This record gives sequence, structure tokens and C-alpha cells, in this order.
Amino acid sequence: MFERFFGFSRCRSWLGVTSLGLLGLVAFWVKPLDASARKTAIEKIRNLRPPNLVVLIKKSQPHLGGEYLLGMYAFEIDQADQNLRRFKLWQEWPFDLKVHTEFVRCNLESPIRVKRDSVAIYVRRLNPGGVITPFNREDHLVWWAACSPEMAGIDPAELTQKALSLGYSTKLVENQEVLNLPLK
Repeated sequence: MFERFFGFSRCRSWLGVTSLGLLGLVAFWVKPLDASARKTAIEKIRNLRPPNLVVLIKKSQPHLGGEYLLGMYAFEIDQADQNLRRFKLWQEWPFDLKVHTEFVRCNLESPIRVKRDSVAIYVRRLNPGGVITPFNREDHLVWWAACSPEMAGIDPAELTQKALSLGYSTKLVENQEVLNLPLK
């Protein structure tokens, strides 16, 4: 019953344990990057940044050996629906780089951000000008940058009056819908 409820099978559980064991062995044998190799890797990632990248978050991550950067580029307005904006989201860590295509909807009735990772698609309904928490801060930074580019990088907690002037109620209920992707 437990396995069926949570979608696990004995085979998957065994593979997961085996994978963790193999990962541990690989981690034991693989030598960590020395300081010069890490610096070279960071420089290579920085050189990949698109010239039109709009930086939304840039913060020091000393425990990771560098900075975290969140930016957007390649903005497009959908031809069929002028309220939809597509863009590339650039997430850069000292050890990794991820680029995702995302979109937001900017209409007054249902502002949303749709993002995706390797396991699910997340549809987040937002309340522009509403309460900002650590959980929704990134969503609002991304939404404001896509829907009102002149507000890119501004703390969304300071944009209540701007939201009201654009016609947003600031009283919408925020929620998230998670659409799980099929396992490969």
C-alpha cells in the first residue's frame, strides 16, 4: 500500500540505494577542483553570459566559493496573447549553470509564472504588489522584470503602489500547482 501510494517500487528503491552507493564511490575517487581550476571554471561560466542579460539577483555565496546570479534575457511577447512573455532564465552558481525557458502572464485577473525543472512544471499564481516572502520573492522579481521591464531588479516588496497604479488589486490569492513530469 505504501509503495503504491507514494509511487515507489522495490526496484526503484533498490536502484536509488545502489545509485547513492555508486555516487559515494565516485565522490571518493574524484578529486575536488583545486583553487585555480575552480577559478577557470567560474571564468568560463561568466564568459558565457549573454550581453543583454538583465541581472535580478546577485549575491555572494562564500560557502560555495563565489556568487549566485539570477538573470533574464531573450524576452519575447507572444503574438497571439499580448499578456504572455517568454524569456530565458539564467541561473549561475560557482559550480553550475542552468538556463531555462519560462513564461509569465501579465494580465490583471490572473498573473502567473510558469517554470519547469527536471521533475515538474510549476504554475504559480501571483499577487503583484502583495506580501513578499522568501518563498515568492524570486517569482515576483521574475514577473516584474518580464511584465514591467523598468522595474527589473527592484525589490518587489517596494512595488505595491506601482501595482495599484497598473490596476492590480494586490489582494489576489497566491498558490502553486505542480504538474509532475513522467519518470524516464
